[in-house]
Amino acid sequence: ISSKLIIPITMFLSSGLIACNGTPSYRELPMRLAEFGTVYRYEQSGELGGLTRVRGFTVDDSHLFVTPDQLDEEFLNVVDLILSVFKSLQLKNFKARLSFREPNVDKYIGSDEAWNKAEGAIRRAVQKLGMDYFEAPGEAAFYGPKLDFIFQDALEREWQLGTVQVDYNLPERFDLEYVSEDGTRQRPVMIHRAPFGSLERLIGILIEEYAGDFPLWLAPVQGRLLPVSDEFLPYAKEVAAKMQAQGMRLEVDTSGERLGKSIRNAEKMKIPVMGIVGAKEVESNTLSIRTRASGELGAISVDEVIEKMKEAIASHHNF
Repeated sequence: ISSKLIIPITMFLSSGLIACNGTPSYRELPMRLAEFGTVYRYEQSGELGGLTRVRGFTVDDSHLFVTPDQLDEEFLNVVDLILSVFKSLQLKNFKARLSFREPNVDKYIGSDEAWNKAEGAIRRAVQKLGMDYFEAPGEAAFYGPKLDFIFQDALEREWQLGTVQVDYNLPERFDLEYVSEDGTRQRPVMIHRAPFGSLERLIGILIEEYAGDFPLWLAPVQGRLLPVSDEFLPYAKEVAAKMQAQGMRLEVDTSGERLGKSIRNAEKMKIPVMGIVGAKEVESNTLSIRTRASGELGAISVDEVIEKMKEAIASHHNF
């Protein structure tokens, strides 16, 4: 028995939406559509590794439809977005790769004119931004050139994360049109955008980059409250609920272990902030704070701890 499985490509959803939505006016462009899509690739078992090379992964897939006159500005805005994402994550060790056609053009669709315009738009953008870049003939997608961001991990391996592509060809294939200012029907230009690329790969690179010791704002668990005995659990849970209501990722150690072991466990988990809870803390409505960055900070009122943590998280600084 033979069978076939057809899996739709996620990027076609945005194109389908604009195609089914009728013909938009030029006043409605740029049109920006985004989705998080799960993508599957049958990677060979020998190529799989951790979170950086997997068979199923999540892509922050976006498609922008623009007029030719809007292309340069919109492309610059996309690159600014990607760079701001990397800056927020404090990822600096990357190169910009201009992925263009190779001389053998048979494997690509579209006219030379369309490819030259698309490659020109990418080159103008990186030059205007003053970015260091290198050109890589043969790394383009079959439908258009790309600007790829190549990261080096802690083991000096290179991985692609963010990408942005200029595409004149798929709008032609899908017969996409908009009504221009003079009333004629024109083809839009499509920009494919994925600031993170693969979310799983991004997380894998971040884990290696920080060696698991995430800064406060990025840590999965930002703080842990350590009651010295079960007697102080109600107070610890009350404080944790108050902090969680402020959007902080807090948990309470309910293991019943001795304080020294609870501290060691929290340090082993690389939790940025620990709050020790005992009789004095309950009586004075405080927490005895200990951080990975600064060590013992002493007793601090709960309200002040909340304000300091909120400020540190917002500014991407340590407590």
